[in-house]
Amino acid sequence: MIELKKEVIKYAQKLNSTNLSPLRSGNVSVRVIRDNVEGFFLTPSGKRYEDLIPEDIVFLSLKEEYDNLKLFNTSLNPSSEWRFHQDIYRKKIEAKAIVHAHSPHATAVSVHGKSIPAFHYMIALAGGDDIKCAEYATFGTTELSKNILTALEKRKACLMSNHGQVAFGTNLKQAFELAQEVENICHQYIIALKIGEPKILSSTEMNKILDKIKHYKKA
Repeated sequence: MIELKKEVIKYAQKLNSTNLSPLRSGNVSVRVIRDNVEGFFLTPSGKRYEDLIPEDIVFLSLKEEYDNLKLFNTSLNPSSEWRFHQDIYRKKIEAKAIVHAHSPHATAVSVHGKSIPAFHYMIALAGGDDIKCAEYATFGTTELSKNILTALEKRKACLMSNHGQVAFGTNLKQAFELAQEVENICHQYIIALKIGEPKILSSTEMNKILDKIKHYKKA
């Protein structure tokens, strides 16, 4: 268990070192079973990631209906975004790790509240022919969690309006790399829009790409 906590810390610190999410913004979690209880380890609230130690990482159960979270196993509160982590794990069996970031370009695109269309085939890495943007709701709320789940339908990543992005994967490395891909795609999209309206790949072409990616992963 301590190794998983160390891995959470590693990727939380990478949010800062790679500039994917500055200072205390963003959060990281990984699915785990502890003492026969299915749940997840999550970064705490209000502590600089460079100062994290394994004892700071919070465990939350998937079955527990938390309300007005107070203190848990550590002397710290879990991230204020614990709710959507819990709901993603509940609804997405394939999700084993989650990365939420306030990455600059994804956040910039998110303030327009629009999905990113298939201007580049790499959009398919998020699971569909676009990257959807969840409607805005106050951070940490049930409403935001519901909006994110809607945007993640048949997707592994989405933008969060006026907020940032969230991505999940089968492990922390995969989730983090997908978050980096989303940030890069958003950067490219912003540049493309400066030149004019980009050409959008057809649904037929994107279906081909999605099929190729699916079979590539199986290989």
